[in-house]
Amino acid sequence: MHTTLFFSVEHGDNKIPVEYVPLFAGSESLLASHRGHDPGAGELAIRFATRFHAPYEHAEITRLLVNQNRSLHNRKALFSDLTRALPDEEKEQLLLRYYWPYQYAVRDQIQSLLEQSDRVLHLAIHSFTPELHGKVRNCDVGLMYDPARSAERQFCVDWQTEISQLDDAIRVRRNYPYRGASDGIVQGMRRLFPQDQYIGTQVEVNQKFVFGDRERWKQLQKVVLEAFALALQKIQSG
Repeated sequence: MHTTLFFSVEHGDNKIPVEYVPLFAGSESLLASHRGHDPGAGELAIRFATRFHAPYEHAEITRLLVNQNRSLHNRKALFSDLTRALPDEEKEQLLLRYYWPYQYAVRDQIQSLLEQSDRVLHLAIHSFTPELHGKVRNCDVGLMYDPARSAERQFCVDWQTEISQLDDAIRVRRNYPYRGASDGIVQGMRRLFPQDQYIGTQVEVNQKFVFGDRERWKQLQKVVLEAFALALQKIQSG
């Protein structure tokens, strides 16, 4: 069974459309933090797309404007503290101009790839802050999937195994620091595409590498990509 790859980055940038700049006045530090974007995710996504010659979608606006990794019904998380109090008509404009175009781009890309292959493996690429609410995250790389979807589960098990064999110093956990079946763009795509055609996964890398030693960050990316390639060989031959 031939599997085509597709990558997406929902929080890779912290850009603000010019008309919303006044709304973020005084929030520059917030925009620069992990709440404004996922440092390193965009860089990692380019590495994936280049290494595997595969398409990717990259949301360019900050999640503080509207969160591309939340579903429409999750209004509390869809909008941030800076946009939640906007009038309903303004929030609808945000959805029309910035949210839906990205959602449709991801959906249409997957649909187009399925017209050319048996199934698509979609990897959403993110990064996470080393400490949240005073709690240190005990993980370097998190691999997320829906446990009820066997192909997703097996791929992430294989990927974890390959990472550990390449570099056993890298701490890899599955469905951590978030649950793989929680609300997000991958979960939304699972509702649209059956599991025999769509393998939805997400990778989360610890931002301590992004802000730490540059060579160690490059090495982590190299290992994660090489392990991904080895895990991919197993499902391609399966």
